[in-house]
Amino acid sequence: MSISLKAHKGTGYTMRALLAALLLVSLSMSGCLNNDSDSDGSNDVIVDQPGWQVGDWWLYTFSTPQFGEDSARLVVANVSEEDGLYMLGISSEREAQRHAVINHNPFLGRVTMENLSVFENGEPQPVFNFPWTIDEEWEFTLLGQNWLAEVDFFAEGQAIINADSDEGHRLQYRFNGEWGFIQEFNWWDQDGESQLTMSLNSLGSDYEGDTWFIRATDLKDTRYESADNDVYDSFVDNGHPSGVDFDYLVWYLDVDISQGGSGSLTIKDHAGASPLTRAWGSGARESGAIGTIPSQTDEYSMTVTLRGQDSYLHLKVAGGIENHWVL
Repeated sequence: MSISLKAHKGTGYTMRALLAALLLVSLSMSGCLNNDSDSDGSNDVIVDQPGWQVGDWWLYTFSTPQFGEDSARLVVANVSEEDGLYMLGISSEREAQRHAVINHNPFLGRVTMENLSVFENGEPQPVFNFPWTIDEEWEFTLLGQNWLAEVDFFAEGQAIINADSDEGHRLQYRFNGEWGFIQEFNWWDQDGESQLTMSLNSLGSDYEGDTWFIRATDLKDTRYESADNDVYDSFVDNGHPSGVDFDYLVWYLDVDISQGGSGSLTIKDHAGASPLTRAWGSGARESGAIGTIPSQTDEYSMTVTLRGQDSYLHLKVAGGIENHWVL
């Protein structure tokens, strides 16, 4: 069973009253949401939270500065009553790898059955705060930021939450009670630039197919700029908090070589093998490239060459433990 709906793009509303009015119009036109408000007509509180089942899925369009727009399906891959956890996977292996190395999808992986809290830095974070109560405030950590959140609006099973971070970032997201998850999620940085938009396209149950989640640990995140001499660097291939060896390493590259310049990257393991080599000529660009290399649980050495006044290379490496389900 699936339901299709029109995706709503985050537009960064600046007036809360206008946002609330637009949502009221959309609710009155839809006529299909359950009203969980009090019998006296008050819309201040919703008590219930959704219960997910294996195979429930939500298809989102993701938009990020690094990758533009793409779509992927979040899937409830496992339910553990003993641990009190859901496991959310994604139907694209490449999307799972992207999340592992740049953390661009905060809702993959473990989610608590109580309050649907997601994990960051190994701790459950209350991104949602059931029951929804207008003007209630709470704190959580997500996307590397510490947030103070507030329920700005609630009506007929939908809640709009606004959050501000210590560093001036802003979140705005809408939880749809009937559809059991986020309908729209927007993240802007301190300059007002969009860093992530999630828009729900369709949803359903009884998903059949592959789904992945990669538990990751950051190993390297460095931006290199033009230099007269080669740059030698290294990183250590270990350190997942669980103590488990990585299945592989995921790398991410952003490269821009100025006109007349050149660049190269070589990564070698402790045995001298070179699982990753790249070379770029004048004016070359490689934006958002992703791949995997073997994990050797030892030190990797790197050589970076960059010529040209404005040339740069941004490298990120994460160690990943892969979870794969076939539903």
